[in-house]
Amino acid sequence: MRIAVIGGGPAGLYFAILMKRDRPKARVTVVERNRADDTFGFGVVFSDQTLDSFRVADPPSYRSFTESFAYWDDVEVHFGGAVHRIGGNGFCGCSRRALLLRLQERARALGVEMEFRREAAPEDFPDADLVVAADGINSPVRERWRDHFAPEVDLRPNRFAWMGSTRPFDAFTFFFKERPEGIFVAHCYQYEAGASTWVLETDPGTFARVGLDSMNEAASARFMEGVFREELAGHRLLTNRSHWRRFPMVRCARWTRGNVVLLGDAKATAHFSIGSGTKLAMEDAIALHAAFVAGGGVPECLARFEAARREDVERTQHAADVSLVWFEQLRRFRRFHPTRFAFGLMTRAKAITWDNLELRAPAFVEEVRETFAREERARGVPADPARPPAFQPFRLRGMALPNRFVVSPMCQYSAEDGLPGDFHLVHYGARGMGGAGLLFTEMTCVSPEARITPGCTGLWNGAQEAAWTRIVDFVHARGETRVVLQLGHAGRKGATRLMWEGMDRPLPPERRWPTLSASALPYFPDSPAPREMTRADMDAVKADFVAATRRAVRCGFDMLELHCAHGYLLASFLSPLTNRRSDGYGGAVGSRLRYPLEVFDAMRAEWPADRPMSVRVSATDWADGGLSEEDLLAIARAFAAHGCDLLDVSTGQTVHDSAPVYGRMFQVPWSDMIRQETGVATMCVGNITTADQANTILAAGRADLVALARPHLTDPMFTLRAAAQYGVPDVSCPVQYGWGRDALMRNMAREREDLRDLRLKARPSRHAPDPAPRRAAE
Repeated sequence: MRIAVIGGGPAGLYFAILMKRDRPKARVTVVERNRADDTFGFGVVFSDQTLDSFRVADPPSYRSFTESFAYWDDVEVHFGGAVHRIGGNGFCGCSRRALLLRLQERARALGVEMEFRREAAPEDFPDADLVVAADGINSPVRERWRDHFAPEVDLRPNRFAWMGSTRPFDAFTFFFKERPEGIFVAHCYQYEAGASTWVLETDPGTFARVGLDSMNEAASARFMEGVFREELAGHRLLTNRSHWRRFPMVRCARWTRGNVVLLGDAKATAHFSIGSGTKLAMEDAIALHAAFVAGGGVPECLARFEAARREDVERTQHAADVSLVWFEQLRRFRRFHPTRFAFGLMTRAKAITWDNLELRAPAFVEEVRETFAREERARGVPADPARPPAFQPFRLRGMALPNRFVVSPMCQYSAEDGLPGDFHLVHYGARGMGGAGLLFTEMTCVSPEARITPGCTGLWNGAQEAAWTRIVDFVHARGETRVVLQLGHAGRKGATRLMWEGMDRPLPPERRWPTLSASALPYFPDSPAPREMTRADMDAVKADFVAATRRAVRCGFDMLELHCAHGYLLASFLSPLTNRRSDGYGGAVGSRLRYPLEVFDAMRAEWPADRPMSVRVSATDWADGGLSEEDLLAIARAFAAHGCDLLDVSTGQTVHDSAPVYGRMFQVPWSDMIRQETGVATMCVGNITTADQANTILAAGRADLVALARPHLTDPMFTLRAAAQYGVPDVSCPVQYGWGRDALMRNMAREREDLRDLRLKARPSRHAPDPAPRRAAE
């Protein structure tokens, strides 16, 4: 087999090593444009998990380049005059130059041909069976066939520069330094004796204000020495092409073309705040080698590589995206208590959570718990420092909640003529006995014409009022759970089929009712067009909301929510994608807000002053031309000024061709933004599935309440089970279930200790014996 590798960085070299080792008869050539010992930057960092993958892939190279590694278990955070040292992380640093030279040494010993100071292109190897383009972030091979590989480059706003120092470290260290011009960050780690990497970062405004854009490399180093004078402790900053740059997040639609495959930074990048591009590149090499181990021809192996590797790369890039955005938005957290700031930093990328931090660094998590409770007590909430955040009480006006868990609003599409029946009594009753602090109804419609589907619940007549009263009374009689009525109007998304018969698809003509919207735009191209609302329509619909509010008061609901999300009627006024009006209710966000605020004001006037109100918003439309961040913040501030106590932050469903990016807790960043930028209390939703995630979100200050939907569908006792998991003994449940709760508490306490022991025993060892390497199929 003839293999040509263009690019002699870690990705290309490591793949060449693995293939030459397992196919000694193959001719493997690596061509590099730089000299053999050229390297830019200083050190790289790997986790214990990454080191384990290197150890398995090629034990000799692992032993070689780990001889000079600097190891540490701790992360140290310097912020706000405090230092937090958080253990149990498991990282190591390595010199970039040493890593390259050791890989070259291993490759040379195996018989890999290496050429330096030569530019190469695929056509230079006409006899090659495989061409690996590991030619870096500006890959000429990728750019040559740009239309095929379809790269997208997201150039991030923050500025950063790689520098070095002789100052030693015994932990991965973050310094956050605030000056009148703005905030500077230093990401620091030792990579060998007497040598450390300093990745310096700041936002574009600060960068411009201090004049770094006009300084040369030496001048910028001297300036940053002044910023971090105390932290450098007498040491200097060293440079090596330490130019200030913006990080390019690279993604490619395709990684292969014929016998050519992109590897490392040429195909995908990941921000330095979660590790290094070197880690991603070497893991790429391992994955490409594994694809050839499985056998088959080159096309089959390359297809196997891309299919198997893409999910891992995209997961890493998603974590990197979340992490880099945290640093970009640093000003939002500058007033945080140092302990909660450090917790937010540690959990920013979602891989580290409350539970695994409690295992790794129990003293730190105990400090977070105490800080959370102390800050809540300062706000008048009777918080208990012995409890995790999700089990701390919360108050909105006169409504007191025993914990922060919320049963999310979930349409059941099971009513007849808007009337909640036995299904609803069992559904809400069961979840109302499960211990959650707050229970939402599904979107309940204010008139027959306001329904999404024929199965939607309503509150426009006496029978419905009586049915809802029965449900609310049942829940109130059996625990401490409070009940929220969510009121809405479907607008242009009305007169559609039940969800399981075709979500948002229109009913047959003979079963439809007329629909209204801000503008006469159908949801799907083949959906009936709604009528653009007139002033008379606005008055009539507002009157329906007011009538339903009066009924809700008599039903005994504890809280009322106005649905202004998901493309329904009031949301259609808020989004520029659905509001094309030319009158005073269209155009700028202040005008688009007018009608939703009119409805909210009319409801607030009828709703008791001691009971809270919330508003559900779609924070983004996931579509070009939709709501901007500025729009969203204006909407949040306006509702708060009109008496809204809580923003229920969801996203999307405004237009049929939106392109949401799903993932764990994927909507939480918008809750975080609204909470930090406006000071309004928020509830987050969206693929939140565990109590661990809820504790993480709350402790990091990203929301005040956490709503879970699908977990509550399959487990009405979700909160009670979570209470047992965390040893919280007094979550309410019906007296009839008390014996079961007590048994659950005892059993979960034993399971918790057993699991803790297993996790401690399963911690990776750096000194485990080397495994036998896998061999590639000849």
